[in-house]
Amino acid sequence: MNLEQEIQTIKDRNRNVEMDKAWETSAVRRFFIAVVTYVIAFVWLLMIHDTTPFLKAFVPAAGYILSTLSLPVLKKWWLTKNQKHA
Repeated sequence: MNLEQEIQTIKDRNRNVEMDKAWETSAVRRFFIAVVTYVIAFVWLLMIHDTTPFLKAFVPAAGYILSTLSLPVLKKWWLTKNQKHA
């Protein structure tokens, strides 16, 4: 493989890594997971004949959203703390 092909291979790999990272942090992905979480919780609550399943199904979905909102703050703290040890 010549140098130009190797460089192109590295650029393609980097582009794929960047796209994967963008997907992992995207609002679309977070929203989709929250909706799926709500639906699963809602169906489960219906199956066990719980009261107010529409309302109670929001608890795990809201918990997921809140946890994803806190992750950037935790990541920044962790990176700052661990860069000192590297």
